[in-house]
Amino acid sequence: MLNDWVRKTVGTLLLIALVAVLFIEPVQQWTELPDEVVSVSTGEAELEIEETIPASFAVQGEDEEAVTVSAGTVPIKKITKLDRPHIDVVPGGQSIGVRLSAKGVLVVGFHLIETGEGESSPAEAAGIKKGDIIVKLNEQPVEDMREVTSILRNPDPATSIQVELIRNGKVITKTIDRAMEASEGHKQLGMYIRDSAAGVGTMTFYEPVTGRYGALGHVISDIDTKEPVAIHEGEIVRSSVRSISKGKNGIPGEKQASLTTTNDVLGTITKNNAFGIYGLLHDYHDLTNEGQQAVPVGYAEEVVEGPAKILTVVENEQVEEFDIEIIRSSPQKHAATKGMIIRITDEELLERTGGIVQGMSGSPIIQNGKLIGAVTHVFVNDSTSGYGSHIEWMLQEAGVTLDEIEEKAS
Repeated sequence: MLNDWVRKTVGTLLLIALVAVLFIEPVQQWTELPDEVVSVSTGEAELEIEETIPASFAVQGEDEEAVTVSAGTVPIKKITKLDRPHIDVVPGGQSIGVRLSAKGVLVVGFHLIETGEGESSPAEAAGIKKGDIIVKLNEQPVEDMREVTSILRNPDPATSIQVELIRNGKVITKTIDRAMEASEGHKQLGMYIRDSAAGVGTMTFYEPVTGRYGALGHVISDIDTKEPVAIHEGEIVRSSVRSISKGKNGIPGEKQASLTTTNDVLGTITKNNAFGIYGLLHDYHDLTNEGQQAVPVGYAEEVVEGPAKILTVVENEQVEEFDIEIIRSSPQKHAATKGMIIRITDEELLERTGGIVQGMSGSPIIQNGKLIGAVTHVFVNDSTSGYGSHIEWMLQEAGVTLDEIEEKAS
């Protein structure tokens, strides 16, 4: 009986002691030591690792991959060192128009025609699929619907059509048989096609030495097929926001904007993927914000929960700064478009837009004087909140490297 009481008493005292130890400040600091620490290299010097370590600890040893933290002379933890290049970019926020001069014409659907053997779609029967991009008909290149119509109106007695198309990045050849004469005097293939799309988004950043830029923060998909639109001589132009339609009943709001003339072409589009659109700005572009200079890139490990800013346009072409809050940031080992959850806290922006609206994607996120990411998505049921992407993934897609910057600057 006495032994049971002793065991319980000792156990209780040990538990109390253990809990008490956890409240000792050095122990709390030890438990809060990071597993990884960012070392940003300028090519000449590194930021001191010691700045991220509590004063009660010291860096005992450091190599290329890790630092060892000690309490006195006792090593207590090894922290992985993540080397990141110091890169300065100019934050955007401008409203831009996107012209996707897609390679060829896009197949968006099929319809039945009378073939003499019943109703069918010769194109679908030939193995053509929605989302295919037709680049040649009878070995003649086609860039738009007018060229397709011209070829099909050609008085060729043959009833078959040779089709060259692109599917999932691969060139494929198909033969459409039983192309029937329509009442208008040209062949029918039994498919719906469409020219390239155009839209509006927000510039995220550009690197001033190389001219490389990133924008939108998400892929441009075809409205019918939902597939990423192939790029062929795409371009970005100036855009002006005329008005904002606020979101309601679970439907996101939208910027109502107009594209300017071809004289205001800002640059080319060479890439369209899950992280946005990318390309090169022309030397004569005038994408500048009054008082806005180049800022350092802030990597995912440097992002903290709390206040931040976004740059975006809500009227005409005026870039404005608005308050947001980083609700959560999750550094990722692999590229992803939803690394942050953000919430609009700026009362003026909430009054004018209701929160995040379509066309705001790509708006740069700035925290502690660094560009840390871009707005990418809005929550349908809560337009004040949405997702953001960490900026390093967009830099990677844009092809921005310290080596190229230094080479072109020299």
